[in-house]
Amino acid sequence: MENRSDFEVNTGFKVPVIALTLYAIASGYLMSLIPLMLTEYGIGTSNASWLASIFYAGLLVGAVIIEPAVKYLGHRVSFIACLVLFIVTIVVLPLAPLVWVWLVARFVAGVAVAGVFVIVESWLLVGAESSRAKRLGLYMASLYGGSALGQLGIGLLGVEGSAPFIAILSMLVSAILVLSLVPTTQPHSAHSATLSFKQITKLNHAAIIGCVVSGLTLGAIYGLMPIELTARKVSQTDLSLLMALVILGGMAVQTLVPKLIKIAGRTPLMGLFCLLGLFAVGLVILSDDLVVLAMSLFLIGMATFALYPIAINLGCDKLDESFVVSVTQVMLFCYSIGSVSGPMLADWFMSGSQGLMAYLFATLMATAIYMFIASIRTKKHLVAGE
Repeated sequence: MENRSDFEVNTGFKVPVIALTLYAIASGYLMSLIPLMLTEYGIGTSNASWLASIFYAGLLVGAVIIEPAVKYLGHRVSFIACLVLFIVTIVVLPLAPLVWVWLVARFVAGVAVAGVFVIVESWLLVGAESSRAKRLGLYMASLYGGSALGQLGIGLLGVEGSAPFIAILSMLVSAILVLSLVPTTQPHSAHSATLSFKQITKLNHAAIIGCVVSGLTLGAIYGLMPIELTARKVSQTDLSLLMALVILGGMAVQTLVPKLIKIAGRTPLMGLFCLLGLFAVGLVILSDDLVVLAMSLFLIGMATFALYPIAINLGCDKLDESFVVSVTQVMLFCYSIGSVSGPMLADWFMSGSQGLMAYLFATLMATAIYMFIASIRTKKHLVAGE
């Protein structure tokens, strides 16, 4: 039975990864496009943080409700349904440029995207635990690589007119066609089991904190970094390249994570990446040079985008495969809590001289301290157990 599972994972992961990459290109463009096109549609830029937070609120709700759909519809059909729903939320934006309509659309989009994440993560987590980190690395590299390509759309196609929407919808339709037409295998989702509340409370606390902090940082970066860079007098062309560098940093680190986990361990590794992020933020605070800013944003991307795959890998450690969908749901829920809070908390820092950078510094500092304390406690328990 174990061999069959490994066979299915090895032959069935390419289609969801290709579809995820196409989705990520569209989503990456859209996430940076929304705060920049608000004025074109007569919506105040002060709504940018609310639009980001409401999206992640939808992500939170979606993380709670998606498991039954995956269980009964299967991974492929559920993935297609989520993409169709996501397309609807995009089409409505230029047709109804009203704040409340956009807020509702972004909330529903968050629900759909939660489905995409839970479906693909659980699809790739099933199988041999020894290669799980590599499959997660491929997943995150595809997600971040696609998002980085999407950022380039700001410089190539701009933020005005119908061209951005046509490009985004084309990518999403292509993802649906891949899922619909290319043969693939998928996990036996009907046999998945749900974690009880007691089991959830026993999940690794560092893994849960890692997911929350990943949301706190990435939610703020996606929602407010374009505004932060604009405030720093960065041109629109440079802005798209700098946003792409953040995500390219996240993509580049994914190939290193599986190897670094074996060397440093998951919990201390999250602490070390937080220290890397602190170093990068410090460079931005100390220098206004564009080259320094570019290098720093690449490192910030490495630091913040590394947290989630390490945390979810830690959360799934030594758990039965039947709980994989449920665990990914819990971890995405934790990520969503951070993502909802992140833009709103970061907004308090935006009026300061360092804006978003001050928020990232405070968040990463607190997390680094927690992770190192948690890793020391874990080692003490292991020694005591021996």
